[in-house]
Amino acid sequence: MAETDDASLVERVTERLITAVAVGEFLPGTRLPAERDLSPLLGVGRTTVRAALDDLSTRGLIERRRGRSGGTFVAEQWPDSVVVGVDRWFEQRWSDLVDACTASSMLHASLARLAAERRTDADIAILRERLGAFHAAESGDPKQRADSLLHLSIIDAAHNTALRDILLDHERHLSLSAPAHPWGDRESHRRMESRAAREHDAIVDAIVTAAPDEAAELARRHVQIDLELFAEARAFARRRAAAARD
Repeated sequence: MAETDDASLVERVTERLITAVAVGEFLPGTRLPAERDLSPLLGVGRTTVRAALDDLSTRGLIERRRGRSGGTFVAEQWPDSVVVGVDRWFEQRWSDLVDACTASSMLHASLARLAAERRTDADIAILRERLGAFHAAESGDPKQRADSLLHLSIIDAAHNTALRDILLDHERHLSLSAPAHPWGDRESHRRMESRAAREHDAIVDAIVTAAPDEAAELARRHVQIDLELFAEARAFARRRAAAARD
């Protein structure tokens, strides 16, 4: 691969990580996954991940801390230069994001319908356990991880490997931790957690009571959270970018 190609790849990975922070996949103050874990999520080698992280550190989006509790953490504030880059990324990719989120909602709806038709007693037990864990999880990163596990249990309860693989592959283009939902910025993520809790209760209840039409529609609406958060992040970046350019 030529040097220019290497630089272009690092730039794409850098922009992908910036966007992940912008839409709340990684909340301010939280630790990023290790390079060895980010590498397969991004589909690139660790050298590329390291170069992208170096770029983000230079821009002030992440902070590296030493010691036993050290690591790479998301900075609390966005520098203006980062906001301008996020704004540009959203403008270039908005149509693709809308299409991708629509496809994701339809896939989740299909899997929720199948889960309501095919769930076993063992599936019901796992769903209830994961739902309880979601409610009990602390706000922020622990709640996001619990969200991801709950959605995986719904997907698994559908007992359709082909659809499962299609969804997970598709959502890797939207989220680095598919199928978890981002929560937006610090001001909005608690609101999104509260909304997700209500909607999770309804979806699991529809699956447990074998109501496939209801489960499908609830899941379709629930996954629209992603597009709403992308829209909020886009509007925020647009405002901040305009202010930075003035």
